[in-house]
Amino acid sequence: MSASIPPAHSRRKRPAARIFSRSSYPEQLRITAILRKETVGGALLLIATVSALVWANSAASHSYFALRDTVVGVDFLHLNLPLGNWAADGLLAIFFFVAGLELKREFVAGDLRNPSRAAVPVAAAAGGVALPAVLYTVVNLTAGPEALRGWAIPTATDIAFALAVLAVISTHLPAALRTFLLTLAVVDDLMAIAIIAVFYPGELHLEMLAFALVPLAAFTYLVQKRIRSWYLLVPLALAVWVLIHASGIHATVAGVLLGFAVPVLRSRKNGGPEAGPGLAEHFEHRIRPLSAGIAVPVFAFFSAGVAIGGADGLKSAVTDPVAVGIVVALVAGKALGVFGATLIVTKTTKAELDDGLAWIDVAGLALLAGVGFTVSLLISELSFGVDSAHNDHAKVAILIGSLVSALLAAVVLRIRNRHYRTIALLEAADQDGDGVPDVFDKV
Repeated sequence: MSASIPPAHSRRKRPAARIFSRSSYPEQLRITAILRKETVGGALLLIATVSALVWANSAASHSYFALRDTVVGVDFLHLNLPLGNWAADGLLAIFFFVAGLELKREFVAGDLRNPSRAAVPVAAAAGGVALPAVLYTVVNLTAGPEALRGWAIPTATDIAFALAVLAVISTHLPAALRTFLLTLAVVDDLMAIAIIAVFYPGELHLEMLAFALVPLAAFTYLVQKRIRSWYLLVPLALAVWVLIHASGIHATVAGVLLGFAVPVLRSRKNGGPEAGPGLAEHFEHRIRPLSAGIAVPVFAFFSAGVAIGGADGLKSAVTDPVAVGIVVALVAGKALGVFGATLIVTKTTKAELDDGLAWIDVAGLALLAGVGFTVSLLISELSFGVDSAHNDHAKVAILIGSLVSALLAAVVLRIRNRHYRTIALLEAADQDGDGVPDVFDKV
């Protein structure tokens, strides 16, 4: 008896997984709304940075540094801090709270809840963190242990700056590329948070950390009950921040913990997950403008101001191995890490780029990932201290590396944007779908 032949449909090859495929319509709307807000935030961030650099290098530079170093607060639980530290420890906690909300949203209800979709941006973010750290370390191997402390500076991507650049040069790029960049930056933020918490703690006071669990638990209980009263939640959030700050762990971690506590989905008794946005989306909608419009620009204003010292000072900065390592890591390390990890995952899982996309598009996004600013400035201060020459040189390098990455990405993505614009015009001219512009059908 001859062996039975399986039906034809069972012998068909399983279609290859597609990366950079289109998201659902609600997800596209959400990404578009975030892009608009981050674009405005990126413009404000640029204004704050330029203002700080101009003031710090003007004849009135002493007034800038005097303002940054003005101590404000009370001598209790280390709450008497210079304004620059209030911006880095306090205002950035708002930024990380929004990052925590976005991270949880992505893992619970966004694209990252799907392992097949999450694999590529997670791998790309990991490559974009690991390779820059390796390149920086290689450049500074002979520069001494102090220089090596800055290995994590070039590992972060600034979401506001990167999305602002993408918004300026992108009018016709596929939405999937923008979604990928946002997801990549979100995962990148998570890794940066972990690096700060693990590798840059102060003198740990475990009793303060234990005390912080009490208001954190109360905050978690209230938000899980969908209570959004600011007069209850804000005091608890402030208590968590104060106690985390006093514990020696960087205070921005408090923002992440509070963000993770907020529920993403609506409770079933209120209509189920499909009934509308959860509390996390509500908080994100309210607080993101505060983060992008005030917290991050003010932090940039106090952190980006560095007295370059003319041509000699600039020469001193760019010849410092710390600065060289940062520029190389941001421009080359980020691009190669993101692109290489994406390529490896795609080839090893037999996935394919979505129809109509090309690897040059991925290369452009990988270059754009080298725009590191907000978290890079923070890690620089944690690595070297505010008054260190290495810190000043690192700030210059962060600006140079980010600018070069943005310019290179702009060249590549602008060319690709023109390509997709041409395709869109041809499709618009061919309404009957026969592959020939309608104007020629009448000839």
